[in-house]
Amino acid sequence: MRVGNARTAAAEWVNQYASREEGFIGAYFSGSTVGLPDDAELPVASDVDVVVVTEQDELPLKLGKFLYAGALLEITHLSWSLFGTPEKVLSSYHLAGSFRVDTIIADPTGQLAELQRQVALHFAERPWVRRRCEEARQKIENGLRSIDASAPLHDQVTSWLFPTGVTTHVILVAALRNPTVRLRYLAARSVLMEYGQPALYMELLELLGCAQLSPRQVEQQLAGLTRTFDAAAAAARTPFMFSSDITAAARPVAIEGSQELIRSGRHCEAVFWIVATYARCHKILAADAPPELQQALLPDFEAAIADLGISSAEVIPRRAEAVIRFLPRLWESAETIISANPDLHGN
Repeated sequence: MRVGNARTAAAEWVNQYASREEGFIGAYFSGSTVGLPDDAELPVASDVDVVVVTEQDELPLKLGKFLYAGALLEITHLSWSLFGTPEKVLSSYHLAGSFRVDTIIADPTGQLAELQRQVALHFAERPWVRRRCEEARQKIENGLRSIDASAPLHDQVTSWLFPTGVTTHVILVAALRNPTVRLRYLAARSVLMEYGQPALYMELLELLGCAQLSPRQVEQQLAGLTRTFDAAAAAARTPFMFSSDITAAARPVAIEGSQELIRSGRHCEAVFWIVATYARCHKILAADAPPELQQALLPDFEAAIADLGISSAEVIPRRAEAVIRFLPRLWESAETIISANPDLHGN
């Protein structure tokens, strides 16, 4: 499917459904398709991210990923209170990138258009870029310092993994790149190679624990995940924020997308989303599957995280502390990129 056709499907869904919701303010495109031309082919492992902005402070459960008119959409509702002023958006690394260009699908009040105009005007100013990098850096530290040691292993892995992965976002934000989710390590690699910092990229992989993994090891991780994914998708009943990522419709993103990275020689870059999906699957299995099924699938998960050097939950606090100690080095790298980036202006 062409990107333009997928965008047309997304706009149709917004018009048919989201625009009729109480408190609807507007909607815009977000994520990896922003900036892609309409005639580009949408990868099988990609979806079209749509953010629906609402006046409501109490948001509905995330719709997430689903097929509509042949396109895989991912719908997120956000409250207008998160936006409010251009300064609030410019300070948020998750929000600002979508307003760098006109991504608006629907805007009946004109509020999104005015916000986009102001954000685009100041997006590449160095003070705002630093503020967004600092938001990401703080997110890493706050997340790693709040891991619950009494939580199940899969939850502790998630609580360590995602803040650790935000190290890539600091780099991407400094370079004015999309802080993508699944492909964050691949995108960070591109930036660090461009700015002459290959050693720092290896440090990012070492913090994740996958720098020395072979393609064969990652293929084995993916084989185990495939079994686990299918079992979790079949068992899922309890709603979680990520539930739509573990469904038949979303399977190409997690499974085929990871396989494509391995085949292209980027097996280390596949590890983050493999392990993230593994942990989410086990949260679903713990809630909805017979205990014997979860136990039968647990060795695959344990083997995958052991590949990363996590032999037990007791190791996780030490791994979290290693990332926190790395933050000054990460900030130095971000400052180097900010100073050298020709697309930035101001001091």
